Amino acid sequence: QVQLVESGGGLVQAGGSLRLACVASGRTSSVMAMAWFRQAPGKEREFVAGHTSLNGGSTGYRDSVKDRFTISRDTLKNTVYLQMNNLKPEDTATYYCAAAPGYTTSQSMRVMKLYNIWGQGTQVTVSS
Repeated sequence: QVQLVESGGGLVQAGGSLRLACVASGRTSSVMAMAWFRQAPGKEREFVAGHTSLNGGSTGYRDSVKDRFTISRDTLKNTVYLQMNNLKPEDTATYYCAAAPGYTTSQSMRVMKLYNIWGQGTQVTVSS
């Protein structure tokens, strides 16, 4: 089994930055797709950013964050990061790390049902 633990959330003012981290432990795989999703109160969970695999492949972002957020990885630490810059109040949500063993395409990486492993979530609140 793979376990995911997120950290790095907090309260920031608009225009500020946060870096989220997701540490994977257990039976991890270098071809495991890793992604960040978020869910705001009263809204559906949505894709934020992801890697198709930890050992390479493609990176993708939703349009609203592509110029502000950067996803990166450290394969030696089994960790995926989400650097969030120029945060906006509409970024306020619970952010979840998700993993899916196996090969994944850039398109399917964005689909929530692909992922069978989820972290507990970390809260990001952006004030105006």
